[in-house]
Amino acid sequence: MFEMARDHAQFHGKYHVLGGYLSPVNDAYQKLGLASAHHRVNMCEIAVRETSDWLMVDSWEARQPVYLPTAQVLDHFDHELNTVRGGVDVEVVDRETGETRVEKRRIKIMLLAGSDLILTMSEPGVWSEDDVRAFPIPPLLLARTDSRSQLHHILGKYGCYIIERAESELDKAIFSSSSVHSRSIVALYQQSIELVDQLVRNDISSTKVRMFIRKGMSVQYLIPSGVVKVRPSSPPSHSSLLTCPRSQYIARNGLYRTADGKGGRLRDVPEREAGPHDHSTLRGEPAPLNR
Repeated sequence: MFEMARDHAQFHGKYHVLGGYLSPVNDAYQKLGLASAHHRVNMCEIAVRETSDWLMVDSWEARQPVYLPTAQVLDHFDHELNTVRGGVDVEVVDRETGETRVEKRRIKIMLLAGSDLILTMSEPGVWSEDDVRAFPIPPLLLARTDSRSQLHHILGKYGCYIIERAESELDKAIFSSSSVHSRSIVALYQQSIELVDQLVRNDISSTKVRMFIRKGMSVQYLIPSGVVKVRPSSPPSHSSLLTCPRSQYIARNGLYRTADGKGGRLRDVPEREAGPHDHSTLRGEPAPLNR
């Protein structure tokens, strides 16, 4: 998803993508089959370390004791990258003198998600008040008290990249101001939504990956090798696991063997927040191991 979004942004010349963050949801989300935040952060770390030089993992959301609405997580990234770190240094050439100077520019934060998310945004009542629970929040974040406020905040302040998914075909009419959906939030903020078509169809999902693991089927090549259960010709010895600690993470930790999932403890989640060298324009939900 991240690679498709970056290609789209650079091909259309709208943005220069500086980086992308995976932000696993915390354990308070309480979704059936969701592994603990400890394990999901670790798997995301392994995945980006092995496969990317521009994706990063931020564990701030995973370490919170209560569920956080998406809008507040985006506020966290905006605060850390633009307020705390002052944005990004950009070289600017003076048109009159030809001299180059460095200026600070704000980083645009955007949500990255699949097309199934945008479909729920266009349906009245789907984003219920249960999606935005009341809880104490740090002063740096904006409190959102209802679901429509959250959607207005996400689309109005940040915007999003939406990746087409095979099982969630988009009806482009929902973005038209002349359609029956013209009063929807999606139509109102259509300029803030970037739609990315899948040029190569891919219907891999976290649900399918977990189902394969539960049934003892191979997920090799479906997800990064460091988190995959590799089927050896003979049972691996204890010493071989110790010498290759980043491999076979799912198998070694007994994850996804049952429908309710297995996990570690939230207090074990390391503090991996956006660092001084980390800049981003895309904040997304990790796939396919679930948010």
